[in-house]
Amino acid sequence: MTLIKFKNGSPLLAGNRMPYFNDIFNDFFEDAVNSELRKTSVPQVNISETEEGYQLEMAAPGLTKEDFKIKIENEVLTVSGERKAESNEKNDKYTRKEFSYNSFMRSFTLPELVDTEKIKARYENGIMIVELPKKEEAKPKSPREIKIV
Repeated sequence: MTLIKFKNGSPLLAGNRMPYFNDIFNDFFEDAVNSELRKTSVPQVNISETEEGYQLEMAAPGLTKEDFKIKIENEVLTVSGERKAESNEKNDKYTRKEFSYNSFMRSFTLPELVDTEKIKARYENGIMIVELPKKEEAKPKSPREIKIV
């Protein structure tokens, strides 16, 4: 006995219904398209705090630093990226030619403690690292003794 699973999720016996060409054709291309869409996602972010400031790490392998744009507007830090990949073939008799465009955008509201004039960014080994230094008045002060007069 052979079971065939159809889109509606109900398995049927092969003797009761033969899959039509359209079913097979649509399943093949729909799965191919959907698998590509599942690969596209927003990069994951780690944010850590030190005495000197905050560090934002965004995993974005396969991109270059030229693919990123980082801007600050109204105390909101926005990191965006876009990668375009085109497959150009010299052969005019192709059956499939693919273009790939992936983009993302993440925005973060910055605390008032961040000195927005001193923010720095670098891209290392597939990770975008954004350094968000604290303002001097926000950094912890070392204890000091006050003289009694």
